Amino acid sequence: MKKFLLVACLAAVLPLLAETNVLVFAGSLRSDSYNKKLAREAAETAGKMGARVTLIDLKDFSMPFYDADLEVSDGMPKNAKRLRDLMIASDAVVISSPEYNHSIPAVLKNTLDWVSRSEKGGGSKEAFKGKKFVIMSAAAGKSGGASALGHLRAIIEDCGGEVLQHQVSVARAYENGALESASVKKELHKGLQQMIGNKLAQNED
Repeated sequence: MKKFLLVACLAAVLPLLAETNVLVFAGSLRSDSYNKKLAREAAETAGKMGARVTLIDLKDFSMPFYDADLEVSDGMPKNAKRLRDLMIASDAVVISSPEYNHSIPAVLKNTLDWVSRSEKGGGSKEAFKGKKFVIMSAAAGKSGGASALGHLRAIIEDCGGEVLQHQVSVARAYENGALESASVKKELHKGLQQMIGNKLAQNED
């Protein structure tokens, strides 16, 4: 019965998500990152709900530390432009971030710094404005990366993005089965469903 209800729920939102382009990535470079696993879980969930999903690995988008002198002399790095273009083409972005020293990793901050620039130099909100962001974290501690998510929310909102109220925190993520638990799947579904509702409301306005 429960399985039937879940299928019915997904079928009901399927046409709604068909128009949604979702970009998903983790703020970690480590191959066996728990946040990469959580990002894959989110991408799979969104895909099953009917969204057009693009899952990327920041390891494939390496870029130098943001340097205004480098920006003036060489322009925006190729990979920064590639990622910026993907964000601009997306309706929604899902980011899963580890917590490093109560904040987000340097690679994620640097990535957001670059995509918040324009190709001609200067700040730009184009990759963020009008986008819905779902933020997540998988962490070893009992807080589930709450401090990192607070900082990530502030950065994205300052860049012009809309971070949805519902966020996913997976505490004690290193325990076997934590990322694949029913509660995590439920939280992912809830966050993505909120994203759909907000997008529909915007389209109706």
